[in-house]
Amino acid sequence: MKQVVQNYKSGELAVLDVPVPGCKPGGVLVRTAYSLISTGTELMKVSEAGMSMLGKARSRPDQVAKVMQSVATNGLPATYRKVMGKLDSYTPLGYSLCGVVEQVGAGIDDVKVGDLVACAGNEHALHAELNWVPRNLYVPLPDGLAPRHAAFGTVGSIAMQGVRQGEPQLGEVALVIGLGLIGQLVVQLLTASGVRVVGADPDPARCELAERLGAVACGDPGSAAVEAAVAELTDGHGVDQVYLAAGGGSNQPVELAAHLARDRGRVVDIGKCKLDLPWNAYYEKELDVRFSRSYGPGRYDPEYELEGRDYPIGYVRWTERRNLACFLDLLARGRVDVEPLVSHVAEFDDAVETYRRLKDGDLKAVAVLFRYPEPSEEERAERSAQAPAVAVPAVRRGDRAPAPARSATAPVRLAFVGAGNYATSMLLPHLAQRDGVTLSTVVTTTALSAANAQRKFGFAQATTDLDAVLGDPSVDAVFVVTRHSSHAELTRRALLAGKAVFVEKPLALTEEELAGVLAAVEESGNDRLQVGFNRRFAPLLREARTRLGARSGPASLRYLVNAGRLQHGSWYLRQGTEGTRFAGEGGHFIDTASWLLEADPVSVYAVATAGNEDLQVVLGYPDGSTATLSYVTTGAPGFPKETLDLVADGKVLKLDDFVRASVHGPKRWVSSRLPKARDKGQSAELAAFVKAVRTGGPMPVPLESLAATTAATLAVQASLAAGAPVALAGPR
Repeated sequence: MKQVVQNYKSGELAVLDVPVPGCKPGGVLVRTAYSLISTGTELMKVSEAGMSMLGKARSRPDQVAKVMQSVATNGLPATYRKVMGKLDSYTPLGYSLCGVVEQVGAGIDDVKVGDLVACAGNEHALHAELNWVPRNLYVPLPDGLAPRHAAFGTVGSIAMQGVRQGEPQLGEVALVIGLGLIGQLVVQLLTASGVRVVGADPDPARCELAERLGAVACGDPGSAAVEAAVAELTDGHGVDQVYLAAGGGSNQPVELAAHLARDRGRVVDIGKCKLDLPWNAYYEKELDVRFSRSYGPGRYDPEYELEGRDYPIGYVRWTERRNLACFLDLLARGRVDVEPLVSHVAEFDDAVETYRRLKDGDLKAVAVLFRYPEPSEEERAERSAQAPAVAVPAVRRGDRAPAPARSATAPVRLAFVGAGNYATSMLLPHLAQRDGVTLSTVVTTTALSAANAQRKFGFAQATTDLDAVLGDPSVDAVFVVTRHSSHAELTRRALLAGKAVFVEKPLALTEEELAGVLAAVEESGNDRLQVGFNRRFAPLLREARTRLGARSGPASLRYLVNAGRLQHGSWYLRQGTEGTRFAGEGGHFIDTASWLLEADPVSVYAVATAGNEDLQVVLGYPDGSTATLSYVTTGAPGFPKETLDLVADGKVLKLDDFVRASVHGPKRWVSSRLPKARDKGQSAELAAFVKAVRTGGPMPVPLESLAATTAATLAVQASLAAGAPVALAGPR
């Protein structure tokens, strides 16, 4: 299928061929009929992409701060790879469309194939021929509503949420500053609510359009006409509400709002304009400044948007989806008219030229629609044949002939399931440069991430069809680099398909998931499994262990992990589906301790501060050794992330964040110089895995150790719940 994309580094716009997104449970696959260009938000993004690197940094100081923190935590080379990887990637455009339901995912019962729906979301309602849209971000069209009008649903919801924040009442007077797409819709919504509206915009054509759509009077913000209209309508008191729907770097809108608002009036910011509030003016009138957050309640909440968890109507009357449905109803009943806003309808194949004309000013428009071609009968038949079933049966080795023996000199063919930040910054750069490796196929649920990985790392194929990869006898190994909740099931299926598997931590989030993976090993006889516990492969740590030498007595190990706080909205915080944060990454540190102590733990005791913010985990080992792991989120951001001390036989091994190491004993050793980067072992780990796959030799870490580390990680939560140590059973 085709999708409009932009490279944020170069500014390049393109209509790209990408895989069709999969139809996941909890949503529908929609074939787009019309999508709307947001001439404000999207053109701002297009313009930013054309800036120099310095210009981009100046426009996004929040992102610069994140980069500096990443440098302090991960080092300059790793941060550079991550940042440049993000910049030099295709990003999607679009967030408002109307289309036809082509496939219905499991759990969806309010629409059927063939229904028309309006869709929202800058990750789901993209300028693309097909989009997967979760339940709370689509709404069926009312009878009689034209699809080209329904494509305005998202921007209509943005305008509606702004109006709701202003709490208009019958007979009030409002000022709308900025008469672009959102401003024109705000004018109509206010008029439909019984509010008299004055508009302000420097473009006479937009002022004339707003008056035709219901505004009493409009004019240039700097003219006397606007002030005179306000004075006449309000008997000189000022407007009840001001809606800031303008963009740009001028402070004129907020100054005009203060000048023309009545005492204790309301000022609502909808657009993205400069907000240097003149203190005296706002204080003397005690103005109520409010912000409108996009489409309404539910925005930026992954449980609402992605998991379909609605808010009870008794507590939250107007959510994203209810705002969208309300706006569509107003359109269908003729209370809002968007046809006069349509300045241009472009064919989807002409998207790049359309953006160029908008950016250069050749095309002056309030709203522009993309019209999509109808699929041919052959395309419909092909899509129907390719559409995966709702419930996909597990691929079992017994259902297929065993994979043919491979030559030790032939390239190892790798497939990746998932291509997120970690895969593209920490794994694929090493593999793409390695001799004897062929990157065969990348599989993702979102089309663009697969296309980005294919372009940047040279995968032969990009797809959203996992079954095709598992059934491909030429694929030697599968990398599972998806979100945590899917690791165990994907690993289980790949093992049953006879593939060697590299799964990023964690291997499993529950004891049942771990048991399922081990059952797949037993059923298939395929134990070719590696979990991404990379720290034991770190060159600095391996040299330090060599320098420490053999030990004769028990050891005491202390490991401090200054994990830091997660940003709001991080998927790591979705404990209901992705497990606890420690369950996700704690295996890294337990595996490192076990490797240093040359044994698997036999007991786990965990305690936590109030709210489980910080964890203290004590691991017991068969020879009496102990490892105390402090996993903290409340430490100073500038302090190193990982520090480790191992004491045994009159010797001490010390590791400082994979930057410096030392051994103190009869002979003192200190790492001679700082390494060029924090090498946490990914490259060496990948080399060991590829070698094992190529030669058929043993995997880098025994399966028993992988299972023991995973069991110990899961036992932390059990110990917290019981308030007591948990004994770990031996290998099953």
